[in-house]
Amino acid sequence: MQVIPVIDIRGGEVVAASRGDRASYRPLVTPLAASADPVAVALGLRSLFPFPTLYVADLDGIEGRGADLATQCRLAEAWPGTELWIDDGTPGPAPADARSPLIKSQRLRSMIKSHVLGSESLTSLSDYEFGRRRIGSCALLSLDFRNDTFLGPPELLEDSALWPDRLIVMTLARVGSGEGPDIERLERIIARAGGRDVYAAGGVRNADDLHALCVIGAAGALVATALHRGNISERDLERIAA
Repeated sequence: MQVIPVIDIRGGEVVAASRGDRASYRPLVTPLAASADPVAVALGLRSLFPFPTLYVADLDGIEGRGADLATQCRLAEAWPGTELWIDDGTPGPAPADARSPLIKSQRLRSMIKSHVLGSESLTSLSDYEFGRRRIGSCALLSLDFRNDTFLGPPELLEDSALWPDRLIVMTLARVGSGEGPDIERLERIIARAGGRDVYAAGGVRNADDLHALCVIGAAGALVATALHRGNISERDLERIAA
């Protein structure tokens, strides 16, 4: 099973996510980095374990202020792994000739292999279909929930035939909560996913939670708070990776 570290960026710095209440997010304080600078935090996570993939939640984009392409570029240039998953509230990367000059490096083009379509940012099924066409086979769909409420076009949850090969099940109220992953919901979606890779997001506290996700067939888990608090160790990560 793959453990994917997460950083939430807003205003050019990393913030500590808690229960999806974004108005309350404050700059991250972590023993893994000397500041909340996104590159410093990303490299701090990488020093803990050689994660190949980093998930970047660009809150400026998700909240409608415009994606922070400059910070995305900095992360792509600095990240030693092989892949970034970018969720910035947009239906996929913009065409190259429409992007900022900051976003034209070969490193960025080779690194951002996966763009996340967050259901909370989609206003209609046509938005999703446009994003799938624009991104292609590397698209991920995040099925976003706030408590029991699905955030997004209902058809996306109801019709599993619309799902891509990789899914994230995001329970926003459990992010940073220490309440544990939403095992029951994950089991239901994994059962419907027909062999697709399903990644859990929200609530992972420790190695026991990662093991529980392995048991139900999750392909991986998005984790932040437990890594910064030291509740998941390098040895735990080595065991899970094996």
